Amino acid sequence: MPLIALAVAGLAVGFETLVQWKYGPMGIIAFAALSIGLKARNTVISGIGAVILVMLLAQSG
Repeated sequence: MPLIALAVAGLAVGFETLVQWKYGPMGIIAFAALSIGLKARNTVISGIGAVILVMLLAQSG
C-alpha cells in the first residue's frame, strides 16, 4: 500500500511539473484549484480549476 501511495505522489508531482513548464503559472493555479477542490469535495473550486485547464489545453491545441 505505501508503494502505491508513493507512486501516485510521484506521478502527481511529475504532472504538476509538466503543467507548470508547459502552461506557466496559470496552469499551476488551475491544477492547484482542481486538486484542492477534489480533496475538499468542493465542486465549485474543482470545476473552476478544470475549466481553466481545459481552456489552457484548447488554447495550445
